[in-house]
Amino acid sequence: MTPPSVFIAGPASWNSIVVLDRLPEPVPHMQFAEETWETVGGTSAGKALSLTALGRSALLYALAADDAAGARVREALHGAGVPVHWGGSDETERHLNLMTRAGGRVSLYLSSPSPQSGDVDPSLHAAMAGSDAIVLDLAAEPLRLLPAARETGRPIWVDVHDYDGEAEFHVPFLDAADAVFCNADRLADPVAFLQDRIARGAMLAVCTLGAEGAVAVDAEGVVHRAAAVPVAVVDTNGAGDAFLAGVLDAHLSGRSVPEALEAGARSASTVLSTRHLHPLLDPILG
Repeated sequence: MTPPSVFIAGPASWNSIVVLDRLPEPVPHMQFAEETWETVGGTSAGKALSLTALGRSALLYALAADDAAGARVREALHGAGVPVHWGGSDETERHLNLMTRAGGRVSLYLSSPSPQSGDVDPSLHAAMAGSDAIVLDLAAEPLRLLPAARETGRPIWVDVHDYDGEAEFHVPFLDAADAVFCNADRLADPVAFLQDRIARGAMLAVCTLGAEGAVAVDAEGVVHRAAAVPVAVVDTNGAGDAFLAGVLDAHLSGRSVPEALEAGARSASTVLSTRHLHPLLDPILG
């Protein structure tokens, strides 16, 4: 089997999406949903879908159970042409996402995969070692893979999402990362955080800024900015994952940091116009 260009480890889930006019306040009350649907979720599934759409060879490693939710996720990703190495679990990850049209979100985890143990599957180790880049997302199983990923010497890309600069779970991922991605939701000074990651050894650090685009710091400490691509937004789920996928694909193609950021913005815009993680899922899930 030819190793993938990108190895991705992390969540693939089955999600229920509920669109509200505002996020619920923490008091007893009643609200009416504007719209609801079910779809594939998971940050790693989103990245794999976008890389597949870009023509980049990618292998997703995710956990799922032999249950109805797991069957839906497996069937959807297979139909979208995403190669997946499935690991077993007693439960498939499921979320209830409360969303607003402006992109506000509260994610409620309804179930999570069981922790794995033991040695890393040799086929996973071989896939990581043969890849051009390894993407490890924030979850227990990618954390378990982290030492094996570091042993390969391949570049490790991590997405710490709405990191606040203090959460302990994120630290091993940040320490291993050659490229760090995050959003600005909980960072008081995103550029300072990116500069700190470069000072600590990363070769690229990027923060997405929603409608304001993205900012990055390269290995030389140069700050780069890119505008978002204007688009009519249907749903914001997966935009950050698509952005990382676009940057990664461009980087592996030898593009400069400014060119890669522009590619990331274009990739993110493609998923904002669908209510699924990527338009590849539209003909499958409706």
